[in-house]
Amino acid sequence: MMHDWTSDGRGWFVRRDGDRFSLTRRLPLRWDVAAETVLPDLGRRRLAHAVRQDMWRMLQDLRGFSPAVEVVRAGATCRLRAGGRVDGRRPSDLPARIQALLEDPGHRAAWVRSAAHRGAA
Repeated sequence: MMHDWTSDGRGWFVRRDGDRFSLTRRLPLRWDVAAETVLPDLGRRRLAHAVRQDMWRMLQDLRGFSPAVEVVRAGATCRLRAGGRVDGRRPSDLPARIQALLEDPGHRAAWVRSAAHRGAA
């Protein structure tokens, strides 16, 4: 069942659509740049916010960047896409930088800790 975008009251728009959770700073959601990874099954909202926060820290000096994160639960995993809109010049290494963030062992461990399902061992 499709749900419309709603504001979280902190400047972010969220949409839940079955197993898919999407988070963006600006509507309409646009994927000018994106990278993907697979993580264990985690809390989609907490995971999306943790990834967007780290991505924003990394790219906050990129003019015209509006982050977006999408997490899709797929069995015992979450498929995650991170990136978003870039209004302006896009550095050629931007997808690789986002992919490096998504594959960084330290960040991944922190995301797993912060987004683990409540009550999970």
